[in-house]
Amino acid sequence: MVTVADCERVQASWFRARAEVLGGEVWSDGPLEWVDGPDGQTLMFPRSLPADAVARGVERAKRRGAGSVGVWLSAEVDAGPLAEAGFERGWSPWWMTAPIAELEGGVDPRIELQLDSDDYGGQFADYRAQLALARLPVPRAWYAAAYDGGSRRFAGRAWSFLDGQSAGVFDMAVWEPFRRRGLGSGLLRAVCAAAGRAGARHAVLNATPEGKLLYSKCGFTQIGTGITWWLHLP
Repeated sequence: MVTVADCERVQASWFRARAEVLGGEVWSDGPLEWVDGPDGQTLMFPRSLPADAVARGVERAKRRGAGSVGVWLSAEVDAGPLAEAGFERGWSPWWMTAPIAELEGGVDPRIELQLDSDDYGGQFADYRAQLALARLPVPRAWYAAAYDGGSRRFAGRAWSFLDGQSAGVFDMAVWEPFRRRGLGSGLLRAVCAAAGRAGARHAVLNATPEGKLLYSKCGFTQIGTGITWWLHLP
């Protein structure tokens, strides 16, 4: 049975992999594991929060000129040291899971698994570098792009990432003009099927209230919640 701890493990593994592949950093300070990757400096699911270790992490972020520091936290962990350090409670991940076998469906010709992309430019040009994750020698991550059926305009994207027998679904989005056309479910099936062929048995993800509607229709069940905390730096 998939648990919230499994969801947290896959989430942390995804953050670490992105930092390691894309030139970021991962380091430990006592019970704290920090990740500095594409999403900035983030503390991943500590079981305790020593105030001095939290302060050292914040000081490092300040020296780097970071705009914020994020913390992903299990619901049962005492967040008092974060509040005392000036962090503010943020949004709650809704942890959901589904068996990969139950997500299988027909191939949607509007969805493509890709190893590289020309879809990103301008202020989004840096995103293309993340597709290096899809080109690892031993495949662990899969990227899918969605295109409008008529104009072939870039309409959305999604990732899956394999950790053991679980596949995390990440960064899934369909741009506003293309929603309610089945592209979200097509992306979800494509990246989960790719991970399934590599050995994944279950898919896990964290959902927003809006996203939960789609994931529930596709067979996902919510198994718990978490919490994020954020410190916004001057």
